[in-house]
Amino acid sequence: MTTKIWGWTALAFALAGCGHGGAGGNNAAALADADQAAPVNQAAPAAAATPAAAETPAAFSIDSVPVTNVALGSFPYFSLPDGYQVMNKPVTLDFGHFPFWTGKAFHYVEGKVYQASIEAGDDKTYSSFELKKNIAAELQQAGATQIADGKIPSDLSHGLPDEIAVGMIDGLGDIYNDPTETWVIHRPDRQIWVHFTTNSASGAWTIVESKPFVPTAKLLPASELKKDIDANGKAVIHVNFATDKTTILPDSTSQIDAVTTLLKDNPGLRLAVNGYTDDTGSAAHNQALSDGRAKAVMAALVAAGISADRLQAKGQGASDPVSSNDSEEGRAANRRVELVKL
Repeated sequence: MTTKIWGWTALAFALAGCGHGGAGGNNAAALADADQAAPVNQAAPAAAATPAAAETPAAFSIDSVPVTNVALGSFPYFSLPDGYQVMNKPVTLDFGHFPFWTGKAFHYVEGKVYQASIEAGDDKTYSSFELKKNIAAELQQAGATQIADGKIPSDLSHGLPDEIAVGMIDGLGDIYNDPTETWVIHRPDRQIWVHFTTNSASGAWTIVESKPFVPTAKLLPASELKKDIDANGKAVIHVNFATDKTTILPDSTSQIDAVTTLLKDNPGLRLAVNGYTDDTGSAAHNQALSDGRAKAVMAALVAAGISADRLQAKGQGASDPVSSNDSEEGRAANRRVELVKL
């Protein structure tokens, strides 16, 4: 997750590029004299100054936000006001990322994620004004600082990747038409970010508690893979992907190498590469993500010298879970790649 600067500066550049004559400006007489030869001793008109390049907005610095130690409960820390409720099922990720609008650019934050759409209850009339006032009051009590409140420029909001624009739509809201608020709580050991947007009918918010990424995948050597396949007809490999993407992270190279060794040592072995996700997010998104990840693993094996006709890749979405999706440990187990003997 650079920002273009529009407005009077850009207009001034355009006028400077189209101007005639010296720095004193243009008038009708000057334009009328343009076709007449200048006197021999007349100094040539001063060249128009070259406009300076537009500066890229400075990156957001958390140091600009005061540190607070207001007591908080457990994640996601905040609740909705009376009469308002979560629409559909909230999404909680033990580790993800989200682009928070700082008023100048998007600032991606990694960590624990909570997302939900907001609606009025059965006996409540939705009031955007009431909801905004309540959310602001709650966040201020928690020591949050508001760093942005306004509509995101269209070229930037429409430039978000599908993993955010589609995969996180419940917590993103209609940022293309509605103003966006960004709040941040600067704790001594972490940050808590809140994205909130609302209109006349519904709202949405995303809460992210920052934390560093800790890889959990463990390498299985070729010998262990062979043992599992001989015993069970399949083996689970541990591949780390970029959050909500199909990009294989560099720390998984050794695991891909182990599968490559397995296939080279066993030339008659053919494998199906099946990708799986947990049940977080929509079924369509999970299917596309798992399919892309399975194909990424197959592509890596082919690039390592394995014939493509020995492999098949397919995403299985959130189907066939090996653990409960009610805990992060269970969801982590369900996010896997299986090698199945063909």
